Amino acid sequence: MDRKEFLAMFGVSAAALALTTCMNGCSKAQVTNTAPTVNFTLDLTKPTNSALQTNGGFLYVEGVIVARTNAGAFIAVSQTCTHQGANVVFQASASEFICPAHGSTFAPNGAVGMGPATVSLKSYYTSVSGNFLHVSG
Repeated sequence: MDRKEFLAMFGVSAAALALTTCMNGCSKAQVTNTAPTVNFTLDLTKPTNSALQTNGGFLYVEGVIVARTNAGAFIAVSQTCTHQGANVVFQASASEFICPAHGSTFAPNGAVGMGPATVSLKSYYTSVSGNFLHVSG
C-alpha cells in the first residue's frame, strides 16, 4: 500500500467514525416526561415578570415555560424537551415552542409538531384575573 492509498483509507475511516458518532448522538432515548405539578400565581406588574407584558414574551418558572402569544393569550408547558432534556424556547412568529438542541417543535398545547422528540410537553392551565396570571396542573 502506498501513501496515497493509506491516506484515502484513513480519510474514509475517519469520516465513517464521525458519522457513526453523530448518528448515535441523535438517537438517544427520549427523556422521561417528568414534568412538575405546579400551582403558582405571577404578578404581571412585577419587573421579574415583565417578559409577559409583551406579546411574544416568555419566561421560565418552576420548570414551566410561560408564554404570551401574539394574540395576547397566555400558554404554559413544561420547559424541558422530551427528546434530550434541553430547555425549549417560545417562537412567537410561528406560535410554537422549539428545542434549540435538535430542532423539535411543539404546538402551543405541547403536542409534538416535528421530531426528533416523540413525546408531547405537559400543558398547564392558565387563567388571568386582573394583573395576576395563575398557572396550575
